[in-house]
Amino acid sequence: MTRQQRAYLYAVTTVLMWSTVAAAFKLTLRRLSPIPLLFYANIVSIVCLLLVLIGQNRVSILLQYSRRDVARCAVLGFLNPFLYYLILIKAYDLLPAQEAQPLNYTWAITLAILSVPLLGQKLTAKDIVAILISYFGVVVIATRGEPWSLRFTNTAGVMLALGSTVIWALYWIFNMKAGNDPVANLLLNFIFGLPFVALATCLLSDPFAVSVQGLVGAAYIGLFEMGIAFVLWLNALKLSDSTARVSNLIFFSPFLSLVFISVFVGEKISPSSIAGLVLIVVGNVIQRYKGR
Repeated sequence: MTRQQRAYLYAVTTVLMWSTVAAAFKLTLRRLSPIPLLFYANIVSIVCLLLVLIGQNRVSILLQYSRRDVARCAVLGFLNPFLYYLILIKAYDLLPAQEAQPLNYTWAITLAILSVPLLGQKLTAKDIVAILISYFGVVVIATRGEPWSLRFTNTAGVMLALGSTVIWALYWIFNMKAGNDPVANLLLNFIFGLPFVALATCLLSDPFAVSVQGLVGAAYIGLFEMGIAFVLWLNALKLSDSTARVSNLIFFSPFLSLVFISVFVGEKISPSSIAGLVLIVVGNVIQRYKGR
């Protein structure tokens, strides 16, 4: 198998994993409340990422971190996993999965907007067109096909889903300035995020009021959403002759996700969800390839 074939294998596997996450969130939330779900998923993700470093004989790189690096990882750990997933999981708790998943997919557009004040970048005409198209898709989904009414069917859920994109974009921007190994960085983020999650779990929920099915779902999310998928995606990018060859595959993920949501969650996918998702993806494509 050539390097490029291995890159495609890793990329396709990652896309399939990410495509199942929305359904996994919704199914697990039937058995487990949002905060304990995040607590147990966080623990699994830490174990997963640590085993990856051990398997690659790279645990020693954690000892190379300066105090400043560790402090930065601690701050970023508050953003992700604590704040980001706490908001995102609650959005999934309030909204149908077919709505929460596409809304969260607008994070790249949010990133473009926040890059203006935080990175000094400028919005081009294509950026503005991409933003307008994507957020019109958001309105289509949030109003369930009645965008001109501007009546959101679940305002709190929509705001949380969009708010999660702000947290993720901030995490992405601040992480861009970080050096070191990305897997090690993520591991430390999750380690430092765990005390915040644990405290929230003890104060706002009962960490022991869980079922076996809930634990299995949380473990699945911690393994595939927060852990191994990230590692596989990094390997795909490293092995590929061109990042575009594998990164373009990510656009299949939200549509595959609707299939999993329909089959496993049992949601009837509405035309407004499909139409809104298409608009969001079109906006992402325009923004991503604005320079070509």
